[in-house]
Amino acid sequence: QLQLVESGGGLVQPGGSLRLSCAASGNNADYYAIGWFRQAPGKEREGVSCISPGSTRINYTDSVKGRFTVSRDNAKNTVYLQMNGLEPEDTAVYYCAARFGAYCRAEMTYWGQGTRVTVSS
Repeated sequence: QLQLVESGGGLVQPGGSLRLSCAASGNNADYYAIGWFRQAPGKEREGVSCISPGSTRINYTDSVKGRFTVSRDNAKNTVYLQMNGLEPEDTAVYYCAARFGAYCRAEMTYWGQGTRVTVSS
């Protein structure tokens, strides 16, 4: 069992930055791939980024490449999503999710409760 808690969301102006955190508690959290997903109002949930347990595999959806950076600190059981150059289209509830092994999938095993990001002037 893993429990995931996101934090760091908020209101930011276009072009601004936020850093989201996903704190994991439970056994063997460092054996899980962690994905960041988001769901904008009226839209389907989409995958944003995924990081493997050893940080050897990292990927991003095209719309955030060059702006978002995912990282993890296994000693702290925390995964971060640094978001720079935020755009109104990034407005969404952001979720972190975990799946045992190296890869993220649309159907992850454990999910956090989400943190809201609003990009607006």
